[in-house]
Amino acid sequence: MPEDFFSLKRKDQKDALGAAATASGRPDFLLEKDVWIVRALAALFGSEFGAQLVFKGGTSLSKAYNAIQRFSEDVDITYDIRALAPDLVGDAANAIPRNRSQAEKWSDEIREKRLPAWVANEAFAIIAANLAKTPGAAKARVEKDRIFIEYEPLGSGGEYVPPRVQLEFGGRSTGEPCETKEILCDASKHVAGVVFPSSSARVMRIERTFWEKATAVHVFCRQEKLGGDKLVRHWSDLGRLDEGGYAAKALADRGLGRDVAVHKQCFFRAKDALGHVIDYMEAVQGSLTLVPAEPMLDLLRKDYRSMIDSGLLLDPNPESFEKLMERCGALATRANASVSASDVSI
Repeated sequence: MPEDFFSLKRKDQKDALGAAATASGRPDFLLEKDVWIVRALAALFGSEFGAQLVFKGGTSLSKAYNAIQRFSEDVDITYDIRALAPDLVGDAANAIPRNRSQAEKWSDEIREKRLPAWVANEAFAIIAANLAKTPGAAKARVEKDRIFIEYEPLGSGGEYVPPRVQLEFGGRSTGEPCETKEILCDASKHVAGVVFPSSSARVMRIERTFWEKATAVHVFCRQEKLGGDKLVRHWSDLGRLDEGGYAAKALADRGLGRDVAVHKQCFFRAKDALGHVIDYMEAVQGSLTLVPAEPMLDLLRKDYRSMIDSGLLLDPNPESFEKLMERCGALATRANASVSASDVSI
């Protein structure tokens, strides 16, 4: 009779992950973190509000589409704005505010009040109840729009990969287009006789995720600075999406690109290095920038090396940083060259 992973003694859990690590070539501490990621997804999407959630970001590219050869540590989830703030959205098409003033009102109300309250009162309750089923294995805490699951590791994973899962929630989008995908633990296909967590989750379509990441990288390049660490993952993901043919499919859907630009223009205004407001529409209509200038390149190069050294890049022969930047530059060139007159709004 197969046994649930979390019903096993810690030694047996470690042995199971060790066997999976040997079979897969992946570090056991990454396989362990993956188990906790999928467990969190199973709890959230199995809840009464699971139908209003959408799993997105780099982890969705890895877990739902197997589109990137990178272990993605954190989980990005959108709670449908129409469920979170129906009185604000009303009959607004695509849940987009009519003007800048309304966008600021929605954003402030959701970011400062409704989303933190929902995360603390609803999402956190689901996660805490799930963790209570295995006392002492992990604990959760909430900080505004994020929930952190801190587990007792079976081994050591180094400083770059802490034994902590971050669940980051958003509430200013519908998360569409999306589709339902089965999410499995990476270790599950390598260990017989053990049942690992699994989840049926609503996942943002990969074409939209491409445009989300491309416009984010565009902003970083125009700002000429990085607002945090481990951001080289976005460039890495774009490279893999290009290599897998997903970028070409996304570039063919300019309407979706414009939808992303309009949404970010409303809710995620940003300024460039000279203090000018960045026009997201330019990024999807012929002026996409994906390669930054120095000294950003040097910072990204060091971050990329750390990602490789920690084992987060699952490709046994990852491309060099210089090759990755060359690929991203070529992708931007193709994206900008493929814009037709009908793609550009007047």
